[in-house]
Formats: sequence, structure tokens, C-alpha cells
Amino acid sequence: MTPFSFEWLWNADYFIFFGFLYLALTIVGCGLLFAGIKTALQLMGFMRERHF
Repeated sequence: MTPFSFEWLWNADYFIFFGFLYLALTIVGCGLLFAGIKTALQLMGFMRERHF
């Protein structure tokens, strides 16, 4: 059952569940995007990897 189903009824439970679901997916997506951009910049030579 998805929010786009014909028989969907909005309850507070759905707001909480899907709010946390989309929050978690956004955090994971932003982390992957950051890692991808950082990797691309390192491959092109714009950023140097630092070893402490």
C-alpha cells in the first residue's frame, strides 16, 4: 500500500512512518552524493587526499 493507492487513508501513523522513511532516505542519498562528488574531484585532481 502506497500513498498513491486509491484506498489510502492519511493517519498520523503514516505521517510519522513516511516522514522518518524519507528523512533516512534523504540522509543516505546526501551521503552518497557527497562521496560521489568528492571522489570525482579527487580523480580530476582538484582535491588532494589528506593523511593525518
